[in-house]
Amino acid sequence: MTKTGTTVTAAAPPAPAARLPRRRGVELALIVLAVLLSVYGYCAVGLARYGTVPPGAAGYGAGLGVLALLAHGAVRLRAPYADPLLLPIAVLLNGLGLVLIYRLDLETPGARAAPVQLVWSTLGVALFILVVLVLRDHRWLQRYSYVCVVAALALLTLPILFPPVNGARIWIRLGGFSFQPGEFAKVLLAVFFAAYLAAGRSALAYTGRRVWCLQLPTGRVLGPVVAIWLLSVGVLVLERDLGTSLLFFGLFVVLLYVATGRTGWIAVGLLLAAAGAVAVGWLEPHVHSRVEEWLHPFASIEEGRGPGQVAQSLFSFAAGGVLGTGLGLGHSILVGFAVKSDFILATAGEELGLAGLSAVFLLYALLVERGYRAGLALRDPFGRLLAVGLASIVALQVFVIAGGVTGLIPLTGMAMPFLAQGGSSVVTNWAIVALLIRVSHVARRQYDGKVAP
Repeated sequence: MTKTGTTVTAAAPPAPAARLPRRRGVELALIVLAVLLSVYGYCAVGLARYGTVPPGAAGYGAGLGVLALLAHGAVRLRAPYADPLLLPIAVLLNGLGLVLIYRLDLETPGARAAPVQLVWSTLGVALFILVVLVLRDHRWLQRYSYVCVVAALALLTLPILFPPVNGARIWIRLGGFSFQPGEFAKVLLAVFFAAYLAAGRSALAYTGRRVWCLQLPTGRVLGPVVAIWLLSVGVLVLERDLGTSLLFFGLFVVLLYVATGRTGWIAVGLLLAAAGAVAVGWLEPHVHSRVEEWLHPFASIEEGRGPGQVAQSLFSFAAGGVLGTGLGLGHSILVGFAVKSDFILATAGEELGLAGLSAVFLLYALLVERGYRAGLALRDPFGRLLAVGLASIVALQVFVIAGGVTGLIPLTGMAMPFLAQGGSSVVTNWAIVALLIRVSHVARRQYDGKVAP
């Protein structure tokens, strides 16, 4: 309107904020692709070995598809803003693991592992759905951090009461049922470390005395979490499960660095890890033998005793070349008793080649990156540390296992996430993905102008 020659114009209403796309349709399309790729691999094994599609291909595809769709439905219902890549990556890795185990079962008809692994995968997806539906807010876990650490220590201690398996006391066997409690303990310890470091991050970073270029926190602040870590690692050393000990140590150092932002902790962690590895490698006969095999993988061939597991694994990778021999056409079964667990990457490297193995590693890298992205986008310190810790568990496992079977580091004996035979491992990894789904939902919802549920 106009007043005394001056035009007054009413202010335009603010434009509505753009809504963040939920991308559940993208997730569904990627899940369908993951299931189809898994079914294709299953059929490829049968065609390569028998010249026909395996009779169980339809049932395998239907079972995996139903599990994936149920998981997708839970995410669509309770975590609609979750990262759309996390669930499809888990489905594809789990499906590929079932294909590789089925392929190796053809070499050991008296010891089939694929049906049991499918049952464990079903339990893992069920736990995934339960976590997504029940855990409305990841910060609820922070209240029970000390309950988590007590439960973790109890789980780590129980295998000491049972006889060792392949030189390590990491299994609980009751009749025909067996599981590895350390797999569940790592998630519980990640929750405790995240909660404790989130509560004391300022004191960890800015208190204490300065030693050389590192600002050390006071013992009162850092003491409890270090004591818990030392106790857990000590138990694992007694059990001769040094792979999980290395994982816990790496998890502790990574979370300490994220909580304080001080790079000196990385250097201290690497020095302590190197010193501990050298000491245990010389003092523990079981570990010393693995170090010797790592340093001299072909010594047994030169002595006329035939190739060891590491040598056979290296031969498998070499035989695969760039494109691989094809699913079902390799000879990685020569690795021996751990071909379906510790050395399952040897089968992937031989039959899928460098190209296929690189794709598998990229899937793991993408899973870890999306976990880090969700954590760093959160505003609450506990959620940030929890997401980084869970993603670091996957990253450290992949590094330790891949490094061992390729001769980069001594073999430690762990399960490749989702790929390897092992019920405890696959169930735990599905729980990790479920927690990352919840965290990524809250992280992405923040940018849609909404508060966390």
